[in-house]
Amino acid sequence: RAGAAFQYLLVQKTGAQKNVGLIQLNRPKALNALCEGLMAELRRALEAMESDPEVGAIVLTGSEKAFAAGADIKEMQNKNFQECYNSGFLAGWDKVSVVRKPIIAAVNGYALGGGCELAMMCDIIYAGEKAQFGQPEILLGTIPGAGGTQRLTRAVGKSLAMEMVLTGDRISA
Repeated sequence: RAGAAFQYLLVQKTGAQKNVGLIQLNRPKALNALCEGLMAELRRALEAMESDPEVGAIVLTGSEKAFAAGADIKEMQNKNFQECYNSGFLAGWDKVSVVRKPIIAAVNGYALGGGCELAMMCDIIYAGEKAQFGQPEILLGTIPGAGGTQRLTRAVGKSLAMEMVLTGDRISA
């Protein structure tokens, strides 16, 4: 029912009492790259779950291969700084971090760049054996842009965060 309203997400209530909101990123061909449309849908789904009195917690997940392989670079590549700034690019990316209900990131596969940042916005990260976390933006000549450097430092400490951000290296679960 709820999934019909979304192009980039699968959304349902699950659990024995149907009190767990499940949001699955669903752009398999793009490894769940976080395009503007997906992020707008994610905000809508989170708002619906937050206002639903039956939902006690939310699980955010991707696929076996990728939680989210980062921001959609193809969508960003032709935009300059001024266009991004004026259009409010990345506006609302922090919606996950302000939802009042607990959000669990169920991560398997790649959680890179914006995908890593999205997972870190959740209250709990449950990482599968194949989970790979990274901030590879340096390999594209830029830096993490949605709070990733701050959240990563809190999650793994300054030294490992610096290493990951400055080298693009990944860590496993």
